Amino acid sequence: MTSTEPTMQNAQTKPTQSGAPDTAADPGFKLPGQGIATPQDGSLPKTTPDTATQPVEIAPGGATNTTAAPLRDTAGRDMAIGAVAFVVLLAIYFFVRNAYVHHLVVKRVAPSTAGSAGWLLFVGLAFLSAAVVLAVVNASRYLTPAITGPLVVVGVVTLVAAFFVGRR
Repeated sequence: MTSTEPTMQNAQTKPTQSGAPDTAADPGFKLPGQGIATPQDGSLPKTTPDTATQPVEIAPGGATNTTAAPLRDTAGRDMAIGAVAFVVLLAIYFFVRNAYVHHLVVKRVAPSTAGSAGWLLFVGLAFLSAAVVLAVVNASRYLTPAITGPLVVVGVVTLVAAFFVGRR
């Protein structure tokens, strides 16, 4: 074997013009057109990224990235579908109210008391369904204690009142 042929032990080194393998000048893997880079202070990678000192962003948008789109925007189409669903539920609840009033009158409850209990049932179901429809339309915006809480509380109180008024 001559000195110009690479050996199996030294297969990663390339022979130079003189025939001897040049291990000092070969940095390992390099891209075509990339010269031999000697590490200097400016060329070393940073140990901490530039964003390490910035606040953590949970969702797109916000204070650190104002160009990003919000997580989910309540579009007019979503609100229209929710409004139609709510109106359909109100129509169904009106028939349920009439059936409940008829049921109470058959049980010998005074018609005025039965009518009051029926309207309380209607209002209670309407408030609870309003809370559900708003939560379905955009949960991140409307499913909060400040919005959903009063709707649920009024709905539950009026349903309980409907059943107590209907017992007299």
